[in-house]
Order: sequence, then structure tokens, then C-alpha cells
Amino acid sequence: MNEPTHVPSIRNVKSVYFIGIGGIGMSALARYFKGRGARVSGYDKTETELTRQLVTEGIEVHYTEDVALIPKDAQVVVYTPAVPKEHAELVYYQQHGFPVLKRSDILGGITEESFNICVAGTHGKTTTSTMAAHILRHSGFGGNAFLGGISVNYNTNFWTSFNDVAVVEADEYDRSFWKLSPDVAIITSMDPDHLDIYGDAKTMEDAFVTFGNKLKPGGLLISKFGLTRAKEIKADRHWTYSLQNDAADVYAANIRIENGGYTFDVNLPDTSLYELRLNIGGMHNVENAVAAIAAAHSLGIEGQLISNAIAAFKGVRRRFEYVIAPQPKEPGGYVQPVLIDDYAHHPEELSALLKSARSLFPGRRITVIFQPHLFSRTKDLFHGFAKSLEWADRILLLPVYPARELPMEGVSSQLILDAIDKEDKKLLSKDQLLEWATAQAPQLDKEFGEVIITAGAGDIDALVPQLYQIFKNA
Repeated sequence: MNEPTHVPSIRNVKSVYFIGIGGIGMSALARYFKGRGARVSGYDKTETELTRQLVTEGIEVHYTEDVALIPKDAQVVVYTPAVPKEHAELVYYQQHGFPVLKRSDILGGITEESFNICVAGTHGKTTTSTMAAHILRHSGFGGNAFLGGISVNYNTNFWTSFNDVAVVEADEYDRSFWKLSPDVAIITSMDPDHLDIYGDAKTMEDAFVTFGNKLKPGGLLISKFGLTRAKEIKADRHWTYSLQNDAADVYAANIRIENGGYTFDVNLPDTSLYELRLNIGGMHNVENAVAAIAAAHSLGIEGQLISNAIAAFKGVRRRFEYVIAPQPKEPGGYVQPVLIDDYAHHPEELSALLKSARSLFPGRRITVIFQPHLFSRTKDLFHGFAKSLEWADRILLLPVYPARELPMEGVSSQLILDAIDKEDKKLLSKDQLLEWATAQAPQLDKEFGEVIITAGAGDIDALVPQLYQIFKNA
């Protein structure tokens, strides 16, 4: 294997190739380089809506693993850890001395030269970072955004502006967030996940402590109230935040549920904001908003501008996303079903999702359709998944989505199904699910209404348009 050639400064790269360009984090970087005038191209295994968007933006994408199709003059090659080590294109670049870097290396290089709000946590980070970036953009403060989800407001996971401030989703997978240089670090949670990487919960928590200690001198740590390990982080300034625990430095109060959203106040260390309106579902999203508001306030953004931005926030694709939104009663007293799609793929996320649906739609029957993500996560957390899913009235499981993993003996969705202490549960294939939906649609409770939730980080979202048609026409 040849030694890699010199890596140019990130900001001077004129030609870059991405292996796994369709990933949510990779595509944000592809858009960053394209916006800076670089020639950008890449490979991905399958065509998706996101890769099609990249093509319309002038980025070449191919879907065949073929060395003949790759540029031989790329200054930098970027790959995601999800790409197999034996991938032909990756091996070619490594053997021919090209600078081959992980996504986290590139993101780390970008953050060395800007003021950064970095949002970490096993759940909550995508919505919190998108909210923070939206507040900066909507208020006119400006900033760059590198997000792990598609902002509904702007239909993208990346934007840039005149102001050299970046909001970055800090990914704990493969310890990627250790490469970042935060000025403001938000930690939303440290619940066990990615145990295939970390081995145990303590090692994973250690990684979050290390991330927090990457804060620049004078930096601000904003951690969720109750994270005991956050006390080990050496921060010059430290605020805790909570949904509504007044022992925290920043917290919400007077929360009211109204029309599928929330009205609330926020108490900050030195002031309070009143009557904020959040027009998306999920009580956990109020807590995410509290963290984002704290970050924006720390930058000196005026309270009314923050309030206006929160009211205008439309959410993140697949984060408590209303596919069929709540509607007033139809003539004749019928209530349309509500269809919600969510990325939840950890027991804590599922609990938050289903509890929020319960509080927003009391009295309605809730059906959750869940696709487990990764065999390793299913093996490690199947008891937790079972308990979380029991918040629903009816539970439908799809087979495990393997992503980067090979099957594990004895590990399947049946593990979760058997642990669920409820009668109304089924394990279905995708085709059987669509058959179930078609048969169920005429029988939906139209007097009180029903809530159907699709959840998971695999490819369950590809079924959502078909479910939409079935239930919308019910």
C-alpha cells in the first residue's frame, strides 16, 4: 500500500470523492464542498431521494462498485465507517496513495476554523441541532449547518452563510465526535447504544466525557439535567437544562398542549421567555427546544427573535413527522386517522415517541409499526424495546434491518415480539404489512380517531407513501 499524498487544507480542496455519498452526514459534506466550488462526485449502494437531489444539484453519483467509474484525480477521498473495508473503490484509493479520510476527519477540519455549536447524545441530537441552526438562520444571526436529518423548513441537511459559526450534529458512532472542536457543546443523553463499538455502557459514557472535554477555552457545556457523568467534564461554563425541572439552569414552564403542538415559557439563567409556540408534536421536542434556545441565548440572540424562530419551526423529516396531520372532525362526526413517521431506533426514543402520542391524542387507539435496526442493537436491547412498545395498543414488527451487519444466530424481531407483554402483537413482512393496512383501513375507529406510527432507522420510510395512500383514502 502506498503512503498517502499530502492532504490539502479542507477549505482549499477542489476535487473530492465520497464513498457512501447518500448517507445523511456524508451528503451534508458533499453539499459543503459543492457550495465552495469543488468538483464533487460519489458512490452509493442504492439510489434514494437524497442521492437524486444531489444529482440535481450538480453532483455525479453512481451505484455500481466499479474502479473504472471513479475519478483518478481526486484531491481527497471521504468514506463512511459503514462502508466495508474490502470495498473495491476504497481499496483502490488506499493502495494508490490518495488521501483517504473518514467523514469525521473532514468535519473536524472544518470545525477547527470556526465557532461551533456541537450537539451530541444518543437521542435528541438531530432535532436539537436542527432547531439551533434554524434559530440562527431565521433570526438573521446566520451560520452553517451540518445536520443528521432533513430540515422540513429548508428541505436540506446543510446550509451556509456569511457568519463563520457552525451548528454540527456530533455523532458518537465510531467515536467520530472526538474530532470536533466545540465552543458550545450540548449533550442530550448518554443512554447505552452502539455497544458493538463500545462494549458496555460505561465505555460509551466515557466517550461522551471525552467529547465534552474537547470544549475550547471559555466554552459552554449545556447538558441535560441528571446526567451525572457530565460533572466530570471540565468546562469553563456549564448550564443544565430540563423539560420542566426547576432545579436545572434552563427549563420550560406552563406547558400547554394545543392543536397538536405546545405553548410554554422558558426560564434561562438571567431572563425568561414567555408564550413560545412549538408547532410540532412530542413533549420531548419541547425539551429539545429548551436546549436549542439555551444555545441561541448564549450567543446573544434577542428573545423575540428566538420566539419567532421556534414558532416557525416545521420539524425534521422523520422526527415525529405528521404524514397525515390531525384534522378537525369531518362532516358526519368522523375523525381522520393520524399517521406519524419517526426515526426512533432506541428504546428511550420509542418510549418518548409513544408517550408523546398518548398525551397529544388521549383516548385514541395507537398502532406502532416498528422495524428494528441492527442485529447487535436488537440483541443488546430487546427487553427495552419490548417495554417501550407496550405503550402502544397494537404492535406490528417488521424483520430486523441489518444495515452494515451480517445476521446473528438466534437474533431476530421474534426476540422482541416474545418479550412484549401484550396480546395485540404481530410479526409481519413488508408485503404482509401492506395487506394488513389495506384490510384494516375500512375498520378504523372513525368516532374517536386512530393514530398509526411508523418507527425505525432502516428502510421503513419507503413504505410510508403507500401507507399514506391506504389510510388517507380510508
